[in-house]
Amino acid sequence: MKKLLWLGFPALMLMSSCVDGLDDNYNKNPKLATQVPGVTLMSSAQRSLARAFVSTSVNLNPFRLWVQQLAETTYPDESRYDFVTRQINNAFWNTLYRDVLRDLQESKKTISASTVISEGGKAAQTGAIEVQEVLAWSTLVDNFGDIPYSEALDFNKPRPAYDDDKAIYNDLIKRLDAAIVNLNKEDAELGDDFASGDLIYHGDLDKWQRFANSLKLRLALTIADADDAQARAMVNQLTTAGAHFISSNDENASLVFDKTSPNTNPLWEDLVQSGRTDFIATDFFLKALSNGSAMPDPRLDDYFNEVKGVGGYKGGIAGNPHNFVYSLPGDKLRDQQFPGTLMSYSETEFLLAEAAARGLNVEGTAAAHYSAGIVASITEWGNSEEEADAYALLHPYPATAVGFNEAAKEAIGTQKWIALYNQPVEAWKEYRRLDYPKLTIATNSVLTAIPKRYTYPIPEQNLNTSNYNAAKAAIGGDEASTPVFWDKF
Repeated sequence: MKKLLWLGFPALMLMSSCVDGLDDNYNKNPKLATQVPGVTLMSSAQRSLARAFVSTSVNLNPFRLWVQQLAETTYPDESRYDFVTRQINNAFWNTLYRDVLRDLQESKKTISASTVISEGGKAAQTGAIEVQEVLAWSTLVDNFGDIPYSEALDFNKPRPAYDDDKAIYNDLIKRLDAAIVNLNKEDAELGDDFASGDLIYHGDLDKWQRFANSLKLRLALTIADADDAQARAMVNQLTTAGAHFISSNDENASLVFDKTSPNTNPLWEDLVQSGRTDFIATDFFLKALSNGSAMPDPRLDDYFNEVKGVGGYKGGIAGNPHNFVYSLPGDKLRDQQFPGTLMSYSETEFLLAEAAARGLNVEGTAAAHYSAGIVASITEWGNSEEEADAYALLHPYPATAVGFNEAAKEAIGTQKWIALYNQPVEAWKEYRRLDYPKLTIATNSVLTAIPKRYTYPIPEQNLNTSNYNAAKAAIGGDEASTPVFWDKF
């Protein structure tokens, strides 16, 4: 050992002769960035958000299964609402908190502290980031109810308290209002640097304004059954201000994925790259798409393929295991660059249809917006205007729909469910809120009813126990049957 130490001594002497010490900049890489640009952090958050929202991975997003658009083949556990064994709720929770909100928070801080971005640029950029934060926070509330919010994402508070879900929504609405003001300031500009990292709208300020207004419309309708007065006030604010909404498929809040891993469409990864055949159409969804009419839904061959080697379409039963002689998800979903949609023109039109049916202050009739929602969805999938118009004529807004009665709710809820095929997170939320279509519980379900929320992740129960217990008591039990505050029926 002494010889080894002695042999090492000249090396230490040589090193000490080359530098004055081990402090200063000796251990710093001059080519390594000392701070990640704010827009890069936003890009990362956008990618994570889009992947979480559209994936079919049973480790992250089971919602196409829960709204019974898809069934499973060999392993039907998730169709039966088993989200605990794989800790799917924990994966969704972590993705939104760690990979989305944490990056957006740091992105906003970095941009706000910049000395080179103009004040108008800071206002617009932080406004756009705030819109994305509101989307992510509201999604967490929609899925869990009460969540850590005011104390969340704070390193000094590793065990954050949970906030009331309705109170969080109220604060999110205020934050969104402030973001809309920032996006509409006279000197607002997003700039080329922001555009280079904006994977959704590529720096188009007008489209960010439309997305923000459309998101406010979504939040208003989400709470309408729980707080009609507030919903009316929110919509009235939008219309009084002359707000523009997402008004074409070119304005959809979508992220176009890349052909190069790891930025490919997660559906391609699940349906093609995996080499697995885990998902098939449900018979229930196929019947809705064919509907017994002379004209099948033009989206049928976009959503699903005919049975290989047999022809025609065949669907399975939610909760049952199946062989592979069924209709698989369509080729468009298997495209590496197929976009992940956060909010669409079709969804916006259905929101306007509901607002009109409820007598809220929007232009146009419920029937007109309802038809526009159908047409927008059909053309979004590449079908012609003529096909879309013909199908909409065969499926008009019901004459029995008076106000927002059951006929109106069924029509809007069912067509919206069909249109939200590539927005499964929102599809599950809207199914719970509108209660249409009428689904039956999956075969061999592990629950006694279709879940109304995710239960809290096991790590929260173990590591944030006292706050978890307080939240559990506040919501009336950490059960999948416990509704979120807006779910009144």
